Amino acid sequence: MGRRSTSAAAPSKDQTRKATERIEAERIARRQALSDLKCQRAEEEKRIRDAGNPGDVNFVGLVQRWRESRVGTALPYYTSGSGSNDVPSSKICISVRKRPINDKEYSKKDHDSVTVVNPTVYVHVPKYRVDGINKYLDHSSFCFDYAFDEDVATKDVYMCTALPLVQNVIKGDGCRATVFAYGQTGSGKTHTMSGIQGMVAADLFYLLSGKATVKSSCTRQNTIVTVSFFEIYGVRIQDLLNSRHQLKLLEDGRGEVVIFGLEEYETTDAEHLFSLITQGNSKRTTHATEANDTSSRSHSICQIMLRDRESKRLRGKLSLVDLAGSERGADTKSHDRQRQTESSEINKSLLALKECIRALDAGSSHVPYRGSKLTLVLKDCFTSSRAWTAMIATVSPASSSIDHTLNTLRYADRVKEKKIGNDSLPYKVSTEKNRAVHTSCHDLQGGNGNSVEDEHKQSMSAQKMLYQNTTIENLQEIENVSSYESNEDEKQGDRFEETVDIWGTHEYNEGAFREESEQLINLHIRTIQEDANLLTQEGQLLQDVQGDDLVYVDMDNYISRLHNILDRKTHLITALQDRIANARSRLS
Repeated sequence: MGRRSTSAAAPSKDQTRKATERIEAERIARRQALSDLKCQRAEEEKRIRDAGNPGDVNFVGLVQRWRESRVGTALPYYTSGSGSNDVPSSKICISVRKRPINDKEYSKKDHDSVTVVNPTVYVHVPKYRVDGINKYLDHSSFCFDYAFDEDVATKDVYMCTALPLVQNVIKGDGCRATVFAYGQTGSGKTHTMSGIQGMVAADLFYLLSGKATVKSSCTRQNTIVTVSFFEIYGVRIQDLLNSRHQLKLLEDGRGEVVIFGLEEYETTDAEHLFSLITQGNSKRTTHATEANDTSSRSHSICQIMLRDRESKRLRGKLSLVDLAGSERGADTKSHDRQRQTESSEINKSLLALKECIRALDAGSSHVPYRGSKLTLVLKDCFTSSRAWTAMIATVSPASSSIDHTLNTLRYADRVKEKKIGNDSLPYKVSTEKNRAVHTSCHDLQGGNGNSVEDEHKQSMSAQKMLYQNTTIENLQEIENVSSYESNEDEKQGDRFEETVDIWGTHEYNEGAFREESEQLINLHIRTIQEDANLLTQEGQLLQDVQGDDLVYVDMDNYISRLHNILDRKTHLITALQDRIANARSRLS
């Protein structure tokens, strides 16, 4: 009996041993596979890091495979030919430019989540499935006139967007052209606009020299080129070429907005023009934010005017606008009060700008240019029948900036809504001519040996000459000021007529309202403090007229003191109510 049980148990032990060995072999195989996978992942991370695109290997791989399926589908920006590949005709051109991953994003291992396949921009939003393990991409696409990848040079961006406007301005028929750079802070707006400004300076004088094939009535002999550079910081307008002198918005009798006090400098060549633009850029208001150490906190506007040498009549105007960086409310929570105020002013003006551009492109009879000082300054660019606009939206490719990127693309996409066509527009220009013009650009790294200060002194007489026929009897101030009086009018005893606030019922004066609000808050604090003091006096007064040990109560003194206290309380309440009424009228 015992021997049979021992022999029967032997096969069972053998089966258990074999199962244990199998499980151990499977465990070793899994560990080896996991080790191989880790090695492969490390190699892949090193490969994508060396390629300049660090980040999650799985998401980077998904994006890479998606891009491989789109190879060869991008449209060319321009090709050789005479007229078959002209730039698309439109009254407004919207383009998007993607910048490369920067060092800060590289150190945070932000992967590239934006793909440009001209003229479409794709944003790859990384997401997890419901199991929380498997990963996938949610793709959003936006189509524009042009979409520029990080490998596209600023020269190509300029040739497709700004050069057609420069060619149209020099025709001398009163064209008002505007080039905008819009995007989140740190997305490359200022870099793009600085490059465009240098190319504009070179090409403008080259085209005026008559060497190009572009037909123009403006030449170096019959045209004066002047430049002014100012910024809009909050509710203030400051001249960047004149010691940041504060300017005023005025409106003349014809309804045209004039920036009173803005200095306009005559330029003699491309180098002089570029030196003035460089000086203006260096004086801009910048502050450090979470996204950018040198974030532009103001809208800078460089205006280049072409005037007839004899009559001083404006023959063309080109505005180069570098907008302040847009921000979300969540990005300003850690900002102080000044930074938050700057962000709110920036976002409000950008919204007003979008509405103006949409109304312009849709052919609307009403353009809401009174929505902000930015749009009011650019009023003639919106209301003129010869107004053309190019907008360059810059985006960051980093996955951490996806929300910003989507907001920028949606902004630009909303601007493109309800587009209208027009056959006789400045973008109907042969690209071969654009190539020829840009090939002949001057090298702006040199100079003519004259300092900017010397050029300023030489151009002051030209500034006076340009405005010798300008009158200001009908100028109406936009700021909340009642009237002006000049020295000559003081001698003659005459005064200017009372100015009219053209914001009217459309918009309140934000600077005045902010001052009114601060005065209301300060008055409220003083009222509380004095009311507490009066309450203490009342308590003391009651102690003086109450008590068992009192033999005589001076009622005349009691009534007089109580009357004075109540009178003071009434005065405080009335003053506070009046201040509240003023603030409420400002709000309405």
